[in-house]
Formats: sequence, C-alpha cells, structure tokens
Amino acid sequence: MKAVIIEDEEVAAQALALLLEELYPDVTVPATLQSVEESVEWLQTHPAPDLLFMDIHLSDDSAFAIFDRAQVNCPVIFTTAYDRYALRAFEVNSIDYLLKPIHPADLRRAIEKYRNLSGTKGLDSSILPALFERIRKEKAVYKFYLLVSDREKLIPLAVRDIAYIYIDIKAVVAVTYDKCRHYLTPSLDELMEQLEPAAFYRANRQYIIARAAIKDVSTWFGNKLAVNLTIPVPEKIYVSKARAKEFKEWLAG
Repeated sequence: MKAVIIEDEEVAAQALALLLEELYPDVTVPATLQSVEESVEWLQTHPAPDLLFMDIHLSDDSAFAIFDRAQVNCPVIFTTAYDRYALRAFEVNSIDYLLKPIHPADLRRAIEKYRNLSGTKGLDSSILPALFERIRKEKAVYKFYLLVSDREKLIPLAVRDIAYIYIDIKAVVAVTYDKCRHYLTPSLDELMEQLEPAAFYRANRQYIIARAAIKDVSTWFGNKLAVNLTIPVPEKIYVSKARAKEFKEWLAG
C-alpha cells in the first residue's frame, strides 16, 4: 500500500512515516509533501496513492485549498493539532482523522478502518467531493454576534438570542426570544453562510428559524409542514413537501 504524507513540519512527517513503517511494513511512503503548492503539483503529475495523510494547516494555506486545485481520487486521513474542528465529519467511508501527537493505537485504528472498507465493498470516490464540502462547512467559524444598526450606533446582537429572521417587505429583521426586532444588513442567503447550520434552518424564502425556538411541527395541506415557534410570528411558517424530509432530519439532529 502506498501512502503519501502532506505535512509542513518535517519532524512530524518523519515521525508519522517511521510509525507507519513500524506498524505496517507493507506500507510505503513514495512522497512527503510540505505545502499546498507542492501537493497540487505532485497530485497532478502522479497516479493517486492508496491513501493520503494530510495535515490541515500547511505552510502556505489550508489543506482544503488542495481540493480546489487538484483532483483527490483517494481516501484521506486528516491530521490536526486542533480538536475544535468538527472531526466527526471525517468519519465517513474510511476517511478518518488523527489528533496530534499521533499515538500508535490511533494510527492502527485508522489504517484498519481503511483496510476493512477497501477489502469488502471498496471505496466510492464519488462521495469525496460532497464530503470535503461538508468538512469545509463544519470547519468554518460561524458568527456568535451579528451587528445591528440603532440610529448612529452598531450594536452586537448575540446569535443565541435570535428566535427567527425573516423578510418584512424588503427589510431583513431578526426577532429575539424577548420579541425585540432588529434590522440586519445581510440577505438571508448571506446570513445562512454565517450561522451555525445545526442551530438555524432556512425554512423557506422568507424565514430562517432557530432550532431552539421550535415548539412543534404539524402536517399541513399537500404534505407541507407547519412549524410553530415558542414566540409569535407574523405569518405561518411552512416547509415545502420537497424539503420536509430534510427538515425532519435536521430537527432530529
């Protein structure tokens, strides 16, 4: 099995290569790459290895930039010193993560997971682009506060206090649990890029709702869902039949 290591710390790369050699003598490391630039060039000019070990933070950019510039047609085991990233996203189709410093038991678990999968049903490379997009979203730093205008001042509004956001005529309004209204500058599309996806859902074109504000959900005509919040709303909030399954999965967490 060929495994390529992408790691900008030479000592860490050598330690991983030695650990691989010690635990799995049949694993060879044809290349150790230190940057996004070097990795992109190598991937574009060489056959894909069986496995990539990839540090998230490289000397010239985030490792996620590699996927924007080169095709990655093999499974990846990420390595990181930061457990604040949403590491559960890596637990899909033999793609795993190792938290630095890398311990032998963790490396063995990751390799055995890869081998068990590849030895049975094989690896489906078609899921990789969707996975990497999911990781990007999980990795993103979402807003804890939004700036709202109050006369000549800008005031930080805590995201945790927002029950829902909606379009009132042409204005975007955030309504808090104490029923206060605050006017926002970003559009609903822009806000959905800034808000934690697990906490907020774009119910329809007019409404973004907070999970914590949902009282209950009822089935409406045409198999639409009517979402009832814990505070009053100007109109009924509906989720279309086409998105009902997605919404229920989101609500169930």
